[in-house]
Amino acid sequence: MTTDSIISKVWSFCHTLRDDGVGYGDYLEQLTYLIFLKMADEYSKPPYSRKVGVPPRYSWRVMRPLKGKELEDHYVEALRALGTEKGMLGQIFTKAQNKIQDPAKLARLIEMVDDVTWTTLDADTKGDIYEGILEKNAEDTKSGAGQYFTPRALIKAMVACVAPEPGKTIADPACGTGGFFLAAYDHLVKPGTLTPAQKRFLKNETFHGNEIVAGTRRLCLMNLFLHGIGEIEGNSLIASTDALIAQPPQTVDYVLANPPFGKKSSMTFTNEEGEQEKEDLVYNRQDFWATTSNKQLNFLQHIRSLLKTTGRAAVVLPDNVLFEGGAGETVRKRLMETTELHTILRLPTGIFYANGVKANVLFFDNRPASKDTATKEVWYYDYRTNIHHTLKRKPLRFEDLADFIACYNPQNRHKRKPTWHAEKNPEGRWRKFTHAELVARDKTSLDLFWLKDDSLADLDNLPEPADLAEEIIENIEAGLASFRSVARQLAV
Repeated sequence: MTTDSIISKVWSFCHTLRDDGVGYGDYLEQLTYLIFLKMADEYSKPPYSRKVGVPPRYSWRVMRPLKGKELEDHYVEALRALGTEKGMLGQIFTKAQNKIQDPAKLARLIEMVDDVTWTTLDADTKGDIYEGILEKNAEDTKSGAGQYFTPRALIKAMVACVAPEPGKTIADPACGTGGFFLAAYDHLVKPGTLTPAQKRFLKNETFHGNEIVAGTRRLCLMNLFLHGIGEIEGNSLIASTDALIAQPPQTVDYVLANPPFGKKSSMTFTNEEGEQEKEDLVYNRQDFWATTSNKQLNFLQHIRSLLKTTGRAAVVLPDNVLFEGGAGETVRKRLMETTELHTILRLPTGIFYANGVKANVLFFDNRPASKDTATKEVWYYDYRTNIHHTLKRKPLRFEDLADFIACYNPQNRHKRKPTWHAEKNPEGRWRKFTHAELVARDKTSLDLFWLKDDSLADLDNLPEPADLAEEIIENIEAGLASFRSVARQLAV
């Protein structure tokens, strides 16, 4: 069976199940369970003959011939039992449920999975199939899955700038479906020059992540596994704990992350009257510069604590991190004092599945403790002003960020040249500001713009009507999502 025919079959069955009310996310979960069990069965046979940890009663060969209610009952029992196992096996099946209520269609899905010898497919093929469904799932705005999906073009550009090296560790404290890990993996294996020792390290020791949402963590583990990262019988590479709760047990060489959007962390509890209440969640950590309920500021502080003294980070953060006073000002000042915050990429709206988000990528390198301020100058690339993207008609492509990567100069970022000049090129998107200029600003705001917004002055430069219509729809959907969130909180 060819790659195209596999992808076509996977998608056609997905659409069949959607008619029964099974969304992309539910379909993806069931596909995850079944492909994992099928691959475990293949690995248990020659030439691999590996101990995969799946109890014989719940193996693929036992489930494969079952039909009707017998299949449905066995599948439900298997999902529940496998979720109690240790390591990656238990993590994949944590809180697993059967979402396919028609046993005949479940049997057809099992047949489809059984038709493919998954262990003979290369990692790229398996990964392309799975990543495609993940992206479709993210596009389903009603499911809310988009919040766990960072545009792959942006991830690829961030990895190209950071340029991770073999034999070093990479962390993502809110890893979602694993996009940053996979882009880093592709970057490391692409030259084809890894030694056997480096390949083993890449497979089992390079990546360290946290994801508190069980379903998303399951998708991440399977995504990594299908790309050849991790072992069925090994320990999970993705922790289920909240990364912000405690100081990290170990530091890493790189952090690549897009922490979840939303300004505040909160928790729900039952009061003495038996009613549900919400309160802001504040993390009291001795290694944090400021105590705050602002989720992004906490992630930024945590990411800095994750880095070795030579560690490097690239992090997607919303605009409020750049200008908010109080704890925000404290965090910005200390970040520039203790790390070299050398680059800020201003991102356009219309590239995230969470609509209306204004975000930036902060690139910074950790430094050993010193009396001197680590940040001397910050380079800005404005890819927001007069830039128009939409998810459907004009999605962000890797090529769109090629000029930024060239300006960033990953080969030697200390030899950068500005494209902005007050007289010669006032429309240049790439310029630098000194540390003294930045700390002199109100609240040490890093929220800087210098380009003229043409749409405010020239009607000829407005986006195409179809793009405007799509942007309006996205904003309305974002508003509806916010109202639904408020309604859910009021109903608690």
